[in-house]
Amino acid sequence: MHIGIDCRLPTYRMGGISQATIYLIQALGALAGAERYTIFHKRGEARSFLPDNNRFSRSNLWTPCHHPLERFSLAVELTGRGLDVYHSPDFIPPILPGARRVITVHDLTFLYYPQFLTTESRRYYADQIAWAVKVADHIIADSHATRADLINLLDVAPDKVTTIHLAANPIFSESYAADAIDRTLAAFNLARGFILTVGTLEPRKNLETLFAVYHRLRGEKGVKVPLVLVGGKGWNDAAIYETIARLGLADHVLHLSGVADVQLAHLYHAAGVLAFPSHYEGFGLPALEAMLCDCPVVASDRGSLPEVVGNAALSLDPNDVDDWVEVLQRVLEDDGLADGLRRAGRAQARQFSWAKTADATVAVYRGRNG
Repeated sequence: MHIGIDCRLPTYRMGGISQATIYLIQALGALAGAERYTIFHKRGEARSFLPDNNRFSRSNLWTPCHHPLERFSLAVELTGRGLDVYHSPDFIPPILPGARRVITVHDLTFLYYPQFLTTESRRYYADQIAWAVKVADHIIADSHATRADLINLLDVAPDKVTTIHLAANPIFSESYAADAIDRTLAAFNLARGFILTVGTLEPRKNLETLFAVYHRLRGEKGVKVPLVLVGGKGWNDAAIYETIARLGLADHVLHLSGVADVQLAHLYHAAGVLAFPSHYEGFGLPALEAMLCDCPVVASDRGSLPEVVGNAALSLDPNDVDDWVEVLQRVLEDDGLADGLRRAGRAQARQFSWAKTADATVAVYRGRNG
């Protein structure tokens, strides 16, 4: 069987979907099997995302990601490649007769919260998603929550959608010496015990509510540790910076971008708590990463997050400021509670692995779930 995997997105943006695609490809390379893979890169990409496996080869494509005519242009480039399966991890399949088309849908934020997207993005996703789920031969969803959304919101047949959970970058499973963590903290002028939140700065992440919570923690509860934001600038983010200024938090909120994965692992290990109040997540990798790094997690109870954290985190209504104030204070000040969350988090996080993800994905390629 000849399988093609679209890996153009890392050239466009190295976000969660890009990283998940790369880790999946590496994990597929570690599996035994007779499948032959072609990994499609964007032409001009200097990096190679191939695993060390002679069943994998690279091919370059001209078509840019998220182009309105992407499905047609890709079809032209892929015709004659002899593909049995073509996997689109960024959910837009080509018009490609003869190949079994598998797509991954990570979330349906744009249907639940269209106001969180730019006008251009909202139009793009609205135009593409209904067509994509209709023509795909099978759909992979990152979570049971996203699978249910596909069935309930887009009328996708249940037997056409398989839930395959993601896993974290293996770097977050490693052990780190205290002095290595301390060097990272010194580089960012931080002490241990801060409040951490991770993700692209965009409205879906609900950071304005988190700032209101943090403002009250400082003013009413005497919590003086900084709030550290790790993530790149997103879209419609002006209100995020305006809220920081309006609440007088500019000296207490530290925004870090371009943080290396190993540095992020150090930050998870050093943080007092990960605060993750997102309105909606298709999976929620930061919660899993934090649990792997012994960081207590307080997370939203929406979307996929409850199935990712299980009983290993404290789950709250993302809009309940009073609850967030109380719970974050407790985790920061109650060592017994924090230690219990760390132990539970480690156990929960062990349920997810790229080996499991890859094995389940191959089953879909082989048509065993479709």
